[in-house]
Order: sequence, then structure tokens, then C-alpha cells
Amino acid sequence: MSNELIKYDPELNTIPLRKFTPIEMNLFFSIISRMRDKGDQTVRFSFEQLKDLSNYKPTANNRFEDDIQRTYEKLMGLHFGRRSKSGLNREMFVMFTKFSIVGEADSPYVDVEVYKDALPLLNNLDTWVRYALAEFRDLRSSYAKTAFRLLKGFRTTGYAFLSKEDFFELLDIPKSYWKKSGDIDRYVIKPIKEELTPLFRGLAIRKKYGKGRGKPVIGYSFTWKPEKKGANDFSQGELQDERQKLFNIQHNGELTEQEKWRAIDKVKGLTLGSTEKQALADKQAEHDKKIRDQARQLLENLLMNLVYQNKQLGKN
Repeated sequence: MSNELIKYDPELNTIPLRKFTPIEMNLFFSIISRMRDKGDQTVRFSFEQLKDLSNYKPTANNRFEDDIQRTYEKLMGLHFGRRSKSGLNREMFVMFTKFSIVGEADSPYVDVEVYKDALPLLNNLDTWVRYALAEFRDLRSSYAKTAFRLLKGFRTTGYAFLSKEDFFELLDIPKSYWKKSGDIDRYVIKPIKEELTPLFRGLAIRKKYGKGRGKPVIGYSFTWKPEKKGANDFSQGELQDERQKLFNIQHNGELTEQEKWRAIDKVKGLTLGSTEKQALADKQAEHDKKIRDQARQLLENLLMNLVYQNKQLGKN
């Protein structure tokens, strides 16, 4: 499923996925990836198909059903909608009218049907957000997943700005972080930088400050190298994909050395700290070699001096 694409109307990105876990986001957008241009027909997903699409790790069907049900319950709490350019006409609706989980069948499945008013979000799209399901589902942090979707909406411009209010709402950041910039940097910005830098070349995140006492943060800007309009999201093969991600990490001047190490661990699927440990070991080995080379050179110089002195004494 490496070349599975997600494609939907940009309006879908304006709905905060409140309290969704990374697993629930994977399940939801895996379903979205197969609902495009299906109209109001019921679409059936076998458990195995949905597990494969979402890269679902736990294998027990009862746990899988619980995760699907929680995903749907959270979806039912979301109000999708759209508004006119003037803002005077507004609509609100749920996305699905049918979400049946049939676990007792010989081949368990889920039936899904889109509500008629939500059809424009997935059908006959004039404008859209598009990205690879594999790239989305492999992100670990829910903040990184949401930021990824939002930035993909501006893929060809290479620039996105979110006011502080929109940033908190769309990423579903706890209000307790509102005045704690350190927590935002540590728990929100840091995972976004580490996980999205491999996917967005030259990614930089900047805070925009307002006027007044203390120059409060009023928004966040994201810049990266724009994608060409004709660019696709298809995998170029596991090795080439990884090579490109590592290139983007190594050539990003915004990441600290420690952040680069962590980003590399995530790309390679290593335990966090593995790349740092190896890098420090390599540095120590290089340092030890330098000391040995210096000692060897010093000894050679001493021997040469002794030989020279002996020759001089012999002449005298």
C-alpha cells in the first residue's frame, strides 16, 4: 500500500480532530483514502484490508473493533461544514451516516457510507489536499500528523501561517500550554520539526511576535521548498525514499545536532538515541585516532632528531 493516496476537499483540514490518537487518525484517513469518488454508495473494508491500510500493529480483532468504534464515536462528535465567501451562509453536518462493524462474519468487515451533504468533501473535487497515506501513517506524533496535513494544503507555495488561536485549535493543543511557550516548543514544535523535516525540504518554523508587553507570540509560520505542481506523492522505492529523507535532515540548518539524530532514528525505525550513541562513539574513535597519530608523529620526530644528533656526534 506504499502508493495509496489520500485526496479530499481542503475544507476537511479546517476541522480539528479533537482527542484523536495517532492510531485513530490512521484509521480515519485510511478510510478516507478509499472513499473518494464513491458517491453515496456503501464501501466495505475487511478487517485485514483496513489493518493493512492503516499499518495497524495489534492483531486481536476485539481490540481492533474497539479502536474502530472509538474512531467513529469521535467522528460523530465532529461537525463538518462549509460557509460562503461572505460568511453569511453556513452549513454543518456529520460525515458518515453508516458505520457498521461486523466482527462475527467469517471475514469481519466494516461498512461505511458518506452522508449526502458531506459528498463534496470527497467527490468531484475542484480543489484538493493530496498526500501519501504511507507518509501520513508513519508519523508518530498526532501534532506532526495534523501539521503534515495542513502543510500539504500549501504544497506548491512553500508557506503557511497559522494564528496562535488557529494553531491551538487545529492541532488540539491543551489550553494549559497557552502561556507556556516552553511546553509548546518541547511537546508540539519539537516533534513536528523532527518528523516533518524528512518530508519537507528546508522546513523552517518561526514564531511571529506581536506588539505590547513581552512581545507575545501571535502566530507560527512554516516555510519549505515548494513542490512542483506536477510532482506526485508516489513512493520511489524504500531505499530512495529513505535516502531523500536523510538528505533533507542532514541539509536542514534549523535542526540542532540532537534533533537531527532523533529525526534519523525515526526515519530508520531505530530506538531513539541509537544514532546519537553511534555518532558519539564515532567521534570518540576519531579523537582517539587523532591522539594516536599525534603520538606516533611525535615519536617519529624524536627518533629522527636522535638519528640526526648521532650523525652530528659522529662527524665531530
